[in-house]
Amino acid sequence: MIRTIALCLAISIPISASAQHAQHTEHPAPGAQRPVETGQSAFAAIQEIVELALDDPETDWTKVNIPALQAHLVDMDNVTLRAGVETRMQEGGAMFTVTSDDPSVIASIQRMAPAHVATMNGVRGWRLTAELIDGGAVLTAVGDAAAQDQIRALGFIGVMTVGMHHQDHHLAIALGQPVHGHH
Repeated sequence: MIRTIALCLAISIPISASAQHAQHTEHPAPGAQRPVETGQSAFAAIQEIVELALDDPETDWTKVNIPALQAHLVDMDNVTLRAGVETRMQEGGAMFTVTSDDPSVIASIQRMAPAHVATMNGVRGWRLTAELIDGGAVLTAVGDAAAQDQIRALGFIGVMTVGMHHQDHHLAIALGQPVHGHH
C-alpha cells in the first residue's frame, strides 16, 4: 500500500527542468540516439580543447588560457565572415586585399594575415607575404604554374585554411604555449 501511494505521488509530481535535462543527457536509454553537435562551431572548438586539457594529467593549469582561444576564434569569425576581399591576379597566384570599416574586424585581419604567413609560408611550395595597410592587410600567395590555379580557385579564405595546423594552433593557444605572436 505504501509503495502504491509513493508511486502515485512520484507520477503526479512534475519533474524539474534540470532533473529532466539530467535524465536525458547523463544516461540515455540503451540504443537511444544522442546528438553529437554542440550547436555552434566556436563553442565546439572550445569544448574539444577543454576536454583534451581535462583528460591530460600533464596539463599545466597555471598556463591554460581558454579566453585567449575564444579571442582567436572571434578573429577567425571576423576574417571569415565580416572582412571584404579584393582579389588581383598576378603571375603565380593572387594578391588579396582584405579590409573592413569595423575596427574590431580590422584588428582581426591584422592579426590573422601575418600569423598565417608566419606559419604557412613555404608549405605546398607557396610563397606567402602579408603587409598591413589602413583598414586591413594585403596577403599575397604565389607558387608554380599548378599552384597558381589552386591559389586563384581557393581565394583568400581558402588559402587561409590550407594546412592542418589550426587544431594544434588552438590547443597551443589554450594551453598557454608559444604561438607565432597570437594573443
